[in-house]
Amino acid sequence: MTPGETHTGRVVISRRVSVFLMAVGVWTWLIWPRFGLAIWKDDRSFSNGVPTSFLWVHAVPIVASLAIGTAVGVLGVRAWRAAGRSEGAAGRSERAAGRSDRATG
Repeated sequence: MTPGETHTGRVVISRRVSVFLMAVGVWTWLIWPRFGLAIWKDDRSFSNGVPTSFLWVHAVPIVASLAIGTAVGVLGVRAWRAAGRSEGAAGRSERAAGRSDRATG
């Protein structure tokens, strides 16, 4: 591509990559909530019932990681579905081409 040119085509993600993306999303939701619960129960998280900087400094990356993990997992699911649709379309067009070859040959 030349400078100033924009890419308007679709991005193709393989099923293998989509499985990896979904696994990252699941892993995120398995690990970070447990860590958050451990931080919540830690004695340093609250002082007289008020959240401390210890809690906030851990809560922010936990929330950010859950948001990113969710986005990555959703991208994986969408890529999986799109790959299935494109494989189905390719199979249908191959079958149609096979029928037309038999009809003419």
